[in-house]
This record gives sequence, C-alpha cells and structure tokens, in this order.
Amino acid sequence: MLIFLFIVLIDSLYDYYVTERDKKKKRIYIKFNEDTEGICKYGDWIDLKASEDVELQEGEFKIIPLGVAMKLPKGYEAHVVPRSSTFIKWGIIQTNGMGVIDSDYCGNDDMWGMPVYATRKTFIKKGDRICQFRIVKSMGSVEFIETSDLGCCNRGGFGSTDNGGINAGSKAK
Repeated sequence: MLIFLFIVLIDSLYDYYVTERDKKKKRIYIKFNEDTEGICKYGDWIDLKASEDVELQEGEFKIIPLGVAMKLPKGYEAHVVPRSSTFIKWGIIQTNGMGVIDSDYCGNDDMWGMPVYATRKTFIKKGDRICQFRIVKSMGSVEFIETSDLGCCNRGGFGSTDNGGINAGSKAK
C-alpha cells in the first residue's frame, strides 16, 4: 500500500511539473509559403529547408527562400546559421555569418531567407535542410556612457587568450 501511495504521489508531482512547464512555453506562430514542407526539430536547433530549387554558379550570391514567416514572442529573436553539413554538401557560405531575425519581422510577407555565396557550382533542391535556427532572448536595454579610461587591465589584443595576442607580436601556435 505504501508503494502504491508513493507511485501516486510521484505521478501527481510529475503531472504538476509538466503542466507548469507547459504554461511557461513561448508560442511561435508560423506561416508556411505555398507548398513549403514543415520544419524539423532535432535537439536544440530547428532545421529550415529551401522552399524552392536553387541553382548557383561559382561566385554567385542569392538569398535562398526558406518558405516560412514567424511571429516570435516579444523580447525574443531567432539566430539562423548554416547546418554543419551545408558547406560540404553545397559549397555555400552564409554571407552575414549569422542571421538575426527580430520579433518585429513578423508580417505575412516577411518570409525568412538565407543569404549565401557559392564557392562552386551547386544545386539545392526544394526541401533540402540548409540551415537551422534557435530562439533566444533579446538583449535588454542598455546605456552607453562615453569615457576616456575604462579602468581595466589590457589583455594583450585580439586573439590574446591562448598566445599573448596579435598586438603582442606573438606567432600562431
């Protein structure tokens, strides 16, 4: 009987935890372009797919349409980056390093895209998973105060963590 009561208690606590957790979930409204396949969540990042066939020549730039528009929760933004296999498979580089999509980019026609540069001739098929995104809290408001002295010690310049910094005349290891 005691084991039964213990199991009931654990089950009730679990139900309470799941309910409270779900109350805290942020809702993201998503609109798909015509004939766009859904998104895929594997782990912490969510994959996005090309929403049309794209052919690129070496040295060509294009914004690859992803076929989605989203309304993110206020105070959040999306960070869009290539998947780890994107360069190997298609020879494309995301030109802005990381795409940042603010929560106010949320209109019906504010479709997401991935700006890329092709390092070789390539063909990306509609439905190919080419990038991934995650939702993060936006930076809060900050105030910049101009000063002539920051009151801190110098670390040694750019790249100083492991080798004394570029400005210190160090050589790469």
